[in-house]
Amino acid sequence: MAQPPAPLKDMKLLDVKLGQLPTWLAMRDFTPGGIVGALRRGYDRYFNKYINVKKGGLSGISMVLAGYVVVSYIWSYSHLKHDRHRKYH
Repeated sequence: MAQPPAPLKDMKLLDVKLGQLPTWLAMRDFTPGGIVGALRRGYDRYFNKYINVKKGGLSGISMVLAGYVVVSYIWSYSHLKHDRHRKYH
């Protein structure tokens, strides 16, 4: 016999169909505690998948560094864009 489908509240975002997305979003917990809990679960998932492994590599740390580079570039883009159009001669 096939497994009965999981309740919509317990489904992960990748398992939700496009038509069910508004209902799924309405069931999420958007309180400060719910947001902190979601961030904590995401951090724990990342840590256990890439950092806390028996045969670790540089992949987990390099992803964090690449993310830092991208975010710092986005934060300073307006300043860099302004400097790009300035004439130095």
